[in-house]
Amino acid sequence: MTRFTRAELEAARDRLVPDVAADGLRVLFCGINPGLLTAATGHHFARPGNRFWPVLQLSGFTPRLLKPSEQQELLAYGLGITNVVARATARADELSAAEYVEGGRLLAAKVTRLRPRWLAVVGVTAYRAAFGERRAQVGPQERRIGDTRVWVLPNPSGLNAHWTAATMAEEFGRLREAAADRPGRRVTADPGR
Repeated sequence: MTRFTRAELEAARDRLVPDVAADGLRVLFCGINPGLLTAATGHHFARPGNRFWPVLQLSGFTPRLLKPSEQQELLAYGLGITNVVARATARADELSAAEYVEGGRLLAAKVTRLRPRWLAVVGVTAYRAAFGERRAQVGPQERRIGDTRVWVLPNPSGLNAHWTAATMAEEFGRLREAAADRPGRRVTADPGR
């Protein structure tokens, strides 16, 4: 992986990273917002300590560990990536409440247009802020956006010590099973989560 200087990373601040998306995906994963390394590389979840790519493999969404630079391969598996807030920051706490709300509005419009079977927001705090669902928990949500079901997943950031890669893979795996099921099947939240 290319090493970036502090100045190069700072130059990536506020940069936008294109979505990896297409119409009718099985799952559209949604991060909080791009970090500076993601913006500098143009590859989602690019920070080496982020567990998104390993957890995708561990949960069975991908047959092998993909590198962030291979993100376009997700489309072949019916998967994609977007963000709640488009602009890059060093930390998610740099985002305002208004940015989350506007991001939620724009995300809902995008989901309506793309019609994925599932929207998977990686980060319960971001989901709560974007959609005003203060009591939301990890797992399937009652909310639908058109015909799209919504699932909240744990944030794969290395800073999220509450979840290990193995426990994240279990939750991602629950979503994978639901996404592979018949469209009309009802998925319920695990009361232990």
